This record gives sequence, structure tokens and C-alpha cells, in this order.
Amino acid sequence: MEMDYTMTFIYRKNAVISWTGGKDGCFACLKAMLEGYQVTHLLHFTNVKKRGSHELNPGIVRAQSESMGIPLVQKDFFSYEEEFMKAIRDLRAKGERIDGAVFGHIETHKNLVDRICGELDLELVMPLWKQDSKRLLREMIASGLEIVVVSARGDLMGEEWLGRRIDGEFIEDLESLDASIDHCGENGEFHTLVTDSPLFGKKIHITGASRIFQNGYWYLDIHEWTLQEKGDSCRPGREK
Repeated sequence: MEMDYTMTFIYRKNAVISWTGGKDGCFACLKAMLEGYQVTHLLHFTNVKKRGSHELNPGIVRAQSESMGIPLVQKDFFSYEEEFMKAIRDLRAKGERIDGAVFGHIETHKNLVDRICGELDLELVMPLWKQDSKRLLREMIASGLEIVVVSARGDLMGEEWLGRRIDGEFIEDLESLDASIDHCGENGEFHTLVTDSPLFGKKIHITGASRIFQNGYWYLDIHEWTLQEKGDSCRPGREK
């Protein structure tokens, strides 16, 4: 049975979500909300020891937060586990009720998030866990997510994949390129940015970006964008 992504949210518990700005976290957020979790905060962490293919301009992530109307916690980290737990404890110290944590993982990091949630007495919410990548990607597209490629592994995918919208044609071309590539990029083949979704009040339009090759990846260095009310005019945003 297909899920109705236009249905009304009925919340029973509060949760935070581990947020990268990409498709897996956004779709996990949508699914968790449909399952009754009110997502109170987006937690976005940047690894100071590993800048590169998975890093988005932090301003773009702030634009997503604004579009969704969900507060953002943005931190650099040396240890993701320690920084995540500190963020939860800080929120609770401010009086926030946090019942669970949502993660968009499909195949990896289960032991890590089990340990984090066990330590913090959080319910672990992983709506995408162990699901088929191709079916998931088709569900993401059908749900209304607008997704673009912002990095691609250089030995598998060329510069021309940067900025490409993920749709049915993308899936066909990906399969024609190399059948071993996971449809969701679960093995690090590519990373994405969500520019619109049913959770967004405004669309994000990339209007300025450079293409850079670094550490074996092509990636889109986004430095200018616009936020557009759906059916309205654009308001510019720049890197800060």
C-alpha cells in the first residue's frame, strides 16, 4: 500500500532528527512525522576532520530549516557521538522534551545510533532501515521530494552528474552507467540536497555554484541560492 504524503500529521511523541540536508534524512523525517513523531529540531553536524564530499554550505541547511519551520542545531564535531549526546542534553536542560531520535540510515551505523539512543534513553526511529534502495528512491520521488546531486565519486560518476535532479530518468541512466552503484548512494557513490518536499514551505533554487574536484569527489560548492514561496516570488540568500 502506498503511503499518502498529503495526510494530516497527528503527533504523539517528540523527536529530533540527524540532518545532513540530503534525501535520506528528509524522507525519514517525513515518514517519522506520518508515524506520529513531532520533529522538534534538526541536528546538523560537520566533521572538522573530514571536509569534502558530504559537506553542504551551512547556509543552505539553515534555509531548509527556515523553509520547514523547524529549529536547527548546527555544530562542528570531532566525535559525532559525543556532540550528538551533548546536543540532546543541552536541549533537555532548556526544558525540551525529547522522546526519540530519527536517522535516515539504510544499511550502516546501526551500532552507533543504538549506543547513542541507549545512553540517552531515546527511542530509535529508523524508517528506512534495510529497505530496498531502488524502491526507496522511487518512493522519495513519488512523495514530492525534489532532490539534486551535490557530490559524485570521481571514479564512478563524472562532473556532469552534479546538479542533476533525481527522477525516473536519473534511475535509468544510473543503472546504465554501472549496475553496481546503489540507487541511494549508500556506498558513498553520490550525495544529495533536497530543494523541496511536502515539509517545505518554500523551495530552494541554486543560483550560484562552482564545480570542484577534491579527495576523489566532484562536488557542487553552492554559494548563492534563492528561497521561493510556493507560487510566489524569490528572496535571495548568500553564503554567510
